[in-house]
Amino acid sequence: MSFEYRPMRSVIYVDCVREEYRHLLQHWVYAVHVPDSISKFEPYCSKYAFYNALPVPPEGERFGTRRMQMTEHYWTVNEMTPEMSNNIFAERMPADVLRWQGMIPDSDEAVAAMANLDGDEARASGGDNGMPPFVFAHVPMNWQDDYKGAGRTVDDGPNYRWQFVLRWPDEEAGEKWFNEVFVPYFQGRPEVNRFVSSKIYHDVVGCQFHRLVEMWFDGPDEWYAAAVEGTKDMAKPDWAKAAPEQAPQAKFPFLKSNHNIVGMFLTDMAACDNLKQYRGYLTMR
Repeated sequence: MSFEYRPMRSVIYVDCVREEYRHLLQHWVYAVHVPDSISKFEPYCSKYAFYNALPVPPEGERFGTRRMQMTEHYWTVNEMTPEMSNNIFAERMPADVLRWQGMIPDSDEAVAAMANLDGDEARASGGDNGMPPFVFAHVPMNWQDDYKGAGRTVDDGPNYRWQFVLRWPDEEAGEKWFNEVFVPYFQGRPEVNRFVSSKIYHDVVGCQFHRLVEMWFDGPDEWYAAAVEGTKDMAKPDWAKAAPEQAPQAKFPFLKSNHNIVGMFLTDMAACDNLKQYRGYLTMR
């Protein structure tokens, strides 16, 4: 039996498809999921944090913006190897949780059909069933590409973070367009204070997205000026040139929302650094 020492970072994007589900999803995350997770991976996970999603800015829906939270892990080993598969207790993953996140249709029939999944099976749902995919993306421990803003410190002010993953319809064409059009454009925008990216590992959980990207702005108005107003005449990638004007890929980001681009807007402070701060689901008294 062997284990793979592999320092890396991962992000998970959690959506909440209806506001009446938000308190239910938050209860499950903090009362059920956090203790399940810590009980399993605390020995080999060095950071486990939640960042609350900020409100979706105008036109943010077309960028695949999710509305609940971003979950961040820093791993010391690859927990997806066969040697790590045997757990004394199974993770609790009710099918309703998939409904609340939009991984399965919002219906009782869909919940009943998915009721017997374990945690890993549940996370593999979505995408191939017509619903948005569950995003669990692993990347190198540190950012690979630093495009703008190196040297920024906390004294430069709080940051409005736009973090997202990209899945190219054609990887070669997508990477070419990213490097020749996307990167120079955002490097040149005065609203962008920080800009970094990494390629996503495909061999950990089978995540099919290609890139993780993060940009920082002063606020949503600056994001809108750069990402919406400023991209109206951006050169289109090959796959979007023949798209009808009403098609999702006809305008930037030229990708199908929630399937080829998924992300959220965040602050730079974790709502809960769970390994250090979590003390249970403490209700009001």
